Amino acid sequence: MENKKNKTKIESKVHQSGNVMRELRLDKVVLNVGGVAEKLEKGFILLKTLSGKMPVKVKAIKRIPTWGVRPGLEVGTKVTLRGQDAVAMLNKLLPAVDNTLKDKQIQNNFLSFGIHEYIEIPGVEYIREVGIMGFEVTAVFIRAGKRIELKKVKRGKARRSVVSREEIEKFMQNKFKTTVLHKRKHVHEE
Repeated sequence: MENKKNKTKIESKVHQSGNVMRELRLDKVVLNVGGVAEKLEKGFILLKTLSGKMPVKVKAIKRIPTWGVRPGLEVGTKVTLRGQDAVAMLNKLLPAVDNTLKDKQIQNNFLSFGIHEYIEIPGVEYIREVGIMGFEVTAVFIRAGKRIELKKVKRGKARRSVVSREEIEKFMQNKFKTTVLHKRKHVHEE
């Protein structure tokens, strides 16, 4: 008897919110700054100050002679935030871009936007040793079951776990109150 009650509770929960396995969630937020030498050190200090976490430095893998890049050269720094830290950081950074995103900034499974100057973020003061610089923000979205696609042993065929652009747009509008600017297509009338 009790098993039937639990089963009906689960069925009603799935019926009310749709399929629980199709719900989106914010997996991580990655902040990064590209640069070498002095700009790299300033970016490291900036990301450490903004996130409160220890950033890592990224090394180049390929050689690009025109840019002076060689394998092993440190070319950037990044920090990854997950869970409540990621949600809090996204809430903190979106007002710097007026809670608006362009449709080209949203792709399947993620969205990215840049902040031109960190002093545009509400509540962040000028850091003398950093000066004026910007950084990039990437938010990655997943749904339940994504881990099966990523694991190495007994890899599943969970290819339906792609999060579409429209789903991310709706999620951002509902949860973070953002607006998405769509590029208008010009139609020439003859």
